[in-house]
Amino acid sequence: MSNDKPKKEPFEGHKKLEKNITLLAAATFVTVAIGGIVEIAPLFWIDNTIEEVEGMRPYTPLEQAGRDIYIREGCYVCHSQMIRPFRDEVERYGHYSLAAESMYDHPFQWGSKRTGPDLARVGGRYSDAWHVQHLIDPRSVVPESIMPPYSFLAETPLEVPDASATLTALRRVGVPYSDIDIEMAKTDLFAQADPDLDAGDLEERYPKTQIRDFDGNPDVVTEMDALIAYLQMLGTLVDVDSVAAQEELAEEKGR
Repeated sequence: MSNDKPKKEPFEGHKKLEKNITLLAAATFVTVAIGGIVEIAPLFWIDNTIEEVEGMRPYTPLEQAGRDIYIREGCYVCHSQMIRPFRDEVERYGHYSLAAESMYDHPFQWGSKRTGPDLARVGGRYSDAWHVQHLIDPRSVVPESIMPPYSFLAETPLEVPDASATLTALRRVGVPYSDIDIEMAKTDLFAQADPDLDAGDLEERYPKTQIRDFDGNPDVVTEMDALIAYLQMLGTLVDVDSVAAQEELAEEKGR
């Protein structure tokens, strides 16, 4: 007679777990609970999950109005605003997006698909006149574009029922608008797009604010003005070259 013991089948324990629905459910619960604790628990001991960077500020009333129009017209459906840290994206669109660059977005505009290019750093890439023409007749500047025309924006006077109320609502969810920002909201809204109006200390309260007639029609502030003001600001607030240099320095110190 052979003294060899019968060999135990591999994964015998795993088979037992799979066949016992109660045991499998309990094991799944424990695994998910551990993963959840590891992900969630640290958040109770930190003040902020976003590392702030120099230069970020809330949107001006005009930029916020333009952003609202951007959302209203569904631009986010075809254009993302998040450059991922992949070589092909960085070479095409610029430095990858930083979390802090979306810290005042409610809701954020990261997007999940790109029918058109990413717009996270579109600010300053094209002239105001290019944007006007592109919005009026997309194929006149990008022949292969399938974007619909938005010529009506240039013919629609900008109307914001209560700019102060908009800023107040945003302050309640954490956007650091000051009392003077809220008080001056309506004045700031039109002063940014009308060089003939006194902008006061707009540039001091909102650094890097671009003040000019954006749509080429100085007679009226239109929805086109607001949308272009928003687009021309995207990606211009943070000095990404400085951020990149700091990251490289940190990597060298860590080696």
